[in-house]
Amino acid sequence: MRHPSIKLIALSLVAGALTLGQPVRAAEEIAIAPPLPGLDNITDHLPPAIDPMRLELNLSKRRVTVYQHDQAVKSYPVAIGRAGWATPAGEFAVKTKYRNPPWLHPFKGYVIPGGDPENPLGRRWMGFWTDGNNWIGFHGTPNRDSVGRSASHGCVRMYDEDIEEMFELVAVGTPVKVIR
Repeated sequence: MRHPSIKLIALSLVAGALTLGQPVRAAEEIAIAPPLPGLDNITDHLPPAIDPMRLELNLSKRRVTVYQHDQAVKSYPVAIGRAGWATPAGEFAVKTKYRNPPWLHPFKGYVIPGGDPENPLGRRWMGFWTDGNNWIGFHGTPNRDSVGRSASHGCVRMYDEDIEEMFELVAVGTPVKVIR
């Protein structure tokens, strides 16, 4: 499944910084960098979670629920991929987290900087699927009317205040189960 509208967020960060002449984001704003050579599955090298959390995205209900063990902690409405751009189902894990991610337009090549109210990624990004070029993840959106619908190019749109709250609840490596 290809999702050409969602480009590698790490490249977007660098492209945004280079294009705008800004320094690359501070380390505290980047939860994890792309894998290092020889460390393809970085979670194998991290300590186990003490109090495990997990996410379950129900595509038909258009909701993501945060669980701690088997107890639902919080549930949020979401927008999912529209026809031809389906959000992938399966079992994944949060691979990246970014605050105020810049967005690289996939067709025109310009960058909308992080924090810009027109940035289609909103104020937070949590990537959970990639084919090495394209990413699918949870992110905020300036298009509040799209939440609750099939509207995206595969990503999971959330209200900015909801993704900000969920961002603080889960860590890189958190399991993500996507069901139809």
